[in-house]
Amino acid sequence: MKDIRENARALMKGYCRVCPECNGRACAGEVPGMGGLGTGAAFKDNVAALKEVRFNMCLVHDVAEPDTRVSILGKDLALPVLAAPIGGVSFNMGGQVSEEDYIGAVIRGCLGAGIIGCTGDGVPDEIHEAGLAGIRAAGGHGIPFIKPWGSDELFKKIEKVKACGTDIMGIDIDAAGLVTLKKMGRPVLPKTVAELGEIIKRADMKFILKGVMGVADARAAVSAGADAIVVSNHGGRVLDSVPGTARVLPEISRAVGADIRVLVDGGVRNGGDVLKLLALGADGVMVGRPFAIAAMGGLEDGVTAYIDKIATELEQAMVMTGTAKAAQVPDSILATL
Repeated sequence: MKDIRENARALMKGYCRVCPECNGRACAGEVPGMGGLGTGAAFKDNVAALKEVRFNMCLVHDVAEPDTRVSILGKDLALPVLAAPIGGVSFNMGGQVSEEDYIGAVIRGCLGAGIIGCTGDGVPDEIHEAGLAGIRAAGGHGIPFIKPWGSDELFKKIEKVKACGTDIMGIDIDAAGLVTLKKMGRPVLPKTVAELGEIIKRADMKFILKGVMGVADARAAVSAGADAIVVSNHGGRVLDSVPGTARVLPEISRAVGADIRVLVDGGVRNGGDVLKLLALGADGVMVGRPFAIAAMGGLEDGVTAYIDKIATELEQAMVMTGTAKAAQVPDSILATL
């Protein structure tokens, strides 16, 4: 991982510093790039909120080989981890690796490790097309996310998703505030419950609503017929001064966890962070920037190395807290809630 990170630092120069601690401080306001919007407060609080959560150590038990497997939306995963949808290599990461090679590395690396990668959307259309091509090449093993475009563009993209072989897709509703796309003649818009219901009906597959930061939106997702939500503030890249996801996850999970699968992203840097979020109420965890750095620095081998790292860290944290199964993580392993 050290070599992979050093290579990524060289390739992403001017776009990401690949800091020893990826906490949003050095890159505040660097959007495009890998930073957080404005002061970077939302990005920084994703990391800070997770740091505030502490474990209860427990070593008098028989959990020598914890089970890290989970099943999410019909997918059996070796770890409760998914690669979050990130695209725009040319303007966010420096363009030293092509969009196709980047996406292919993430999708193949995840497939080989027994987890699943997600792909993004945006302008130029190459971002979405490269993602769909990568999923198609992997036999449909991947989850494409589209932005909340106006109806004509959105429904055209849904049809393209259907043709790539996947049986799960999502929409990152948290992209609705990207007014730069409106200025480019490609507006993204908030959606009503009725509109979301129509989108999900058109998709005719398992559907994820990403960008939920409150109970009201979580309940709206349930009403619209979504199969899962992602508690996410878009990596702190769409609105300044919103809380870290670990702060709002417990309330959301308590409100809708019995009705819908709850995923979460934001500030995850290691396997311990994954376990914390599971204990706070998540069924699975999406990881963003670390996967981007791994893919840029080592392509598929980099992704594989990062997955191995986070898997080892997760297993260690489970042993140290007496957690037998990633699919059943009690909040009692946490010292702070």
